[in-house]
Amino acid sequence: VQLQASGGGLVQAGGSLRLSCAASGRPFSIAVVGWFRQAPGKEREFVAARPWSDGLATYGDSVKGRFTISRDNVRNTVYLQMNSLKVEDTAVYYCAAVSEGYYSGSHYYSYEHDNWGQGTQVTVSS
Repeated sequence: VQLQASGGGLVQAGGSLRLSCAASGRPFSIAVVGWFRQAPGKEREFVAARPWSDGLATYGDSVKGRFTISRDNVRNTVYLQMNSLKVEDTAVYYCAAVSEGYYSGSHYYSYEHDNWGQGTQVTVSS
């Protein structure tokens, strides 16, 4: 599975951005897909995830109510809609996926994912 992330940029606090993650190769083998982020000097943090097929999304506490993860079934693309952005949302955002054969039942830690896209920088200014 190959993941291609895009959509990062510079936005003022309170603004919105939408990140995209296009899956190719064998997207049908994905069990869970989601987003992590990493700010300078900090560990990679879980942001959001959802099953590749139908199912409930889960979110990190710091983004609940502001971010929404969704999937376009036709384009095999996952989106992260980010609203009410805060300065502390500044980070490199990574798209990640868990293959069905790798899935342990949890997806909150980076080591639980076997597929990663390149990061996309999100910078929120005050």
